[in-house]
Formats: sequence, structure tokens, C-alpha cells
Amino acid sequence: MVQNPYQNALLPAPVGGGYSDPDYWIWCGSVVQGEDGAYHMFASRWPKDLGFGANWLFNCEIVRASSKNPEGPYTFQEVVLGRRGRTFFDGMNVHNPYIRKWNQTYYLYYMGTTFGGPIPGPGDEVDSSRFTEVWNRKRIGLAIAPSVFGPWTRCDEPLISPRDCSHWDCTATTNPAVAIQPDGTTYMLYKSRSFADGPLKIGVAKAPRPDGPFERILDDPIFNFEDPNIHLEDPYLWYEDGKFRLLIKDDFKNGGPGISGIWGAGLYAESADCIHWEFAENPVVYSRHVTWSDGRQTDQANCERPYFLLDENNHPTHLFLATGEGPAPYQFSRTWNMVIPLR
Repeated sequence: MVQNPYQNALLPAPVGGGYSDPDYWIWCGSVVQGEDGAYHMFASRWPKDLGFGANWLFNCEIVRASSKNPEGPYTFQEVVLGRRGRTFFDGMNVHNPYIRKWNQTYYLYYMGTTFGGPIPGPGDEVDSSRFTEVWNRKRIGLAIAPSVFGPWTRCDEPLISPRDCSHWDCTATTNPAVAIQPDGTTYMLYKSRSFADGPLKIGVAKAPRPDGPFERILDDPIFNFEDPNIHLEDPYLWYEDGKFRLLIKDDFKNGGPGISGIWGAGLYAESADCIHWEFAENPVVYSRHVTWSDGRQTDQANCERPYFLLDENNHPTHLFLATGEGPAPYQFSRTWNMVIPLR
């Protein structure tokens, strides 16, 4: 039976830690220690006056913020990836940054998409058919740099694309989660589904190097549930002490119990081969209930896009989460990326 080494491992979240900006919606957030010894967060952002809504898919860019310590607060430094033209697969929108370092090189994985027609502005509504069309164009991209400061070279082709409609992953490929072995062998989890609003599922691919070429090592998703209301998304993947390890969001639908019974909880699982996974007996690592360093306890509207900062032994030391304040999930007054130290 798999045990959860991170059950009850979360310390209070530092008030004012992480990365926030009053003029932007902040989402995602992955952190690496740079060659300068500082900590660098790669996060998604789009202007506050656009509303949260659909604009993560139409008006998002990826930025870098930095801090002298893992807890922050992180300070904006630069836009790393933005628009580069409608003809590119990622030319009009980028999201879901996931940073890794290997062999003195930085690999920034992300989701990119493109679209025709007008760019939504403040107060503009995006109808559901247009949203679905652009959602289905999501593809996993990669930018590479010799330094955390750049310059970043973007690949002009996706790392992995949807297959034809005889397969489960015939819509988008998105939400990359990557583990790089010491020899460069790279495993990547990705999210897709077979039709609009269908169950979200996770696939696995492998490459000899962090920049590919990636090939699927399993034709089916790594999890197959009989209950179509069980969704899993936002995987975080790492390799530690001879095992693949996974932190992933319990995103169940229609009032079902999901795996944990706690919507939005982060669940822990292990695998020997990145194909066959077993959830811990008590899988919950975090929920939307947060204890803060000033003693307050809150129920956040969301806690998503989990990312562990790893030490030199690939052991997690800090958990980063996209979070927000509001009366219900996705109904925000503001969002930011928070940090929780581990015991």
C-alpha cells in the first residue's frame, strides 16, 4: 500500500509570500533556483480589466518574477513569452509554464494556442463555440535558454500533438508535467480529451532528451475511470528515490465524490514506470483550506496548478499553488500564486 509522505506536511503559508500583482490576474507558477542563487517563478498573467473568464485562453503571457528566498514575495522582472503571430501554433496565447533545468540549460514547457478573429478586450464576451475552438487548438510548446535570464528560443512545432479521432486524445494537448532523468531521458504527462466537455484524461510520452522527440509510451490514458464525472488535471511529476511521483488535482464533476471527496484537493500517487500508478491510501496532500502564518484559516476559492520546488536530491521543499479569493470556484476578486513550506 502506497503511503503519502506529504500527508500533514504543510507548514503555514507565509502571508504576503508568493507572487501577486494588483493589475493582473496571476495563475500557474513554477519555480527554479537560477545560476544567480535567487529563485525564479515563471507564471501566467493577463490584465485585470479583462476579467478572469475566458481571457486565460486569449490574452495570457508568461512572465518571470524573482525572490532571494523561496517564500517570496516575488517581484516581476520581465515578460518571457508573449504573442508572436497567428501563423504559429502558440502565436496568440501562452499559458501553463513548467520550468526545468538540466545540464546547465533551462527548459520552459508551456501550452500555446492561436486563433483568428478579433482579440477580446475589456467587456467583450467570448461565446462558447469560439472558446471550444481555441481550447481544442492548445498544444504543448517548449522554449530553451542557457540562462534563467534567457535568451529564450521557442520551438516552432509542438512537442506532442493530438491524434485522430480513433484515439482518446484527439482534441488538445496541454498541461505539460515533466521529469528529466540524470541522463536526459524525459517523461512528460499531458492532458487531453476526446470531445468538448468530456472527461479530462492524462497521457504519457517519453523522449531521449528534454527537447524531444516525444513518443507516447501508452496508447491509453494512465488513469481510466468507469465514472465519467471523475476528472484529474494539473499534474505535477517528479522522480525521487527510484520512483515517479505525482501530485494532481481531484477535479470531479456533477456532484460526484471524485477520488478524495474533496473538490480541488491535490492527490499523491507513485509509479515505477510512469505508466502504472497507485494512489496513496490517504492521498490528499492539500485542499482549499489554508492555514496562514498569522494564524488565520481560510477556504480559498481555488488551489490549482500545484508545483513543488525540489532540492538537489529531488526532494520537495515548497509547494506553489495558483489561488484566489472569492465566493466560489473561479469567481475571484483577485488571484495570485501562493507558497507553502513543507516540514
